[in-house]
Amino acid sequence: MSSIELTSSQRTILTALVNLHRESEDAVKGEDIAEEVDRNPGTIRNQMQSLKALQLVEGVPGPKGGYKPTANAYEALDVQQMDDAAEVELRHNGEEVEEANVKEIGLTSVHHPDLCRAEIHLRGSVRDFHEGDDVTVGPTPLSKLVVEGTVDGKDDTQNILILKISGMEAPAEQPDH
Repeated sequence: MSSIELTSSQRTILTALVNLHRESEDAVKGEDIAEEVDRNPGTIRNQMQSLKALQLVEGVPGPKGGYKPTANAYEALDVQQMDDAAEVELRHNGEEVEEANVKEIGLTSVHHPDLCRAEIHLRGSVRDFHEGDDVTVGPTPLSKLVVEGTVDGKDDTQNILILKISGMEAPAEQPDH
């Protein structure tokens, strides 16, 4: 799938939808997203139309209706290879890690949002990380995405940390100047 260029507004809304959907596992109402990102519901509805056109969101009709992220939504939010790894902060149990850089963040098992994992590819060793440790990655250079989670596993040979994601956030966008 070719990478989809999201506006920062779409990314913010999509991230909010993914997080709210992970909490409730139900369709998410536009009003709830509006509240989460501090916009009016009309704006959200308009954005959802464009996100539906991009096949990142599906609308769920009916009284329990709302919006659900599609599998593509996770791919679109997926933070690909980062050119300048040095800018991505990595925190281990609240302490900034100086000797490792984040090279890539991949989101896995997205079809089961309750089992959402992130693969954090590091330049530098993962041997000091242990299961259950708290890790925060980000903000990433482009989307300013921050991923928080606990270490669920690691691959020492490839320096990959597997995080069980507890939260993802993309900050509210700055107005374009």
